[in-house]
Amino acid sequence: MSRAKANERFSSAAVLLGLEPDITRFPEDTRTAVQAAAALRCELGQIIKSLVFACRGQAVLALTAGDRQVNTELLGVLAGGKIEKADAEVVRRATGFAIGGVPPFGHSSRLSCFIDQSIYRYEVAWGAAGTPDTVFSVRTDRLASLSHGQIAEFT
Repeated sequence: MSRAKANERFSSAAVLLGLEPDITRFPEDTRTAVQAAAALRCELGQIIKSLVFACRGQAVLALTAGDRQVNTELLGVLAGGKIEKADAEVVRRATGFAIGGVPPFGHSSRLSCFIDQSIYRYEVAWGAAGTPDTVFSVRTDRLASLSHGQIAEFT
């Protein structure tokens, strides 16, 4: 599937949620939070890492600030089971997007979602827009309603 199609799928899903994202494309991948923050010239914590894990055979999404690491034990308590790493196939099947391009919402299936409360230090944050070389900005006060996520401490 082409990168343009992934961006279109994300953009269409965002519009259905009442958001018209302004997608920024970079000449090189912004696959990591560090790369994205450098390209955007923003703080690392303003980057939303959309991390997919597995718990009891189900995909779990952890929206995490770029300067934080997921504590899988805390996330497991929230999700109700042992947290394991999800491989690329599980991520693509659950979200419709490849690792490095997973947006914080607009997935092909509804996921259990937890949002790192430290993201709310910022008014605006940046997430992947469907591909490893695209991002969009989002007001953090909209993140929970867009992602159907639960704000929690798991970093």
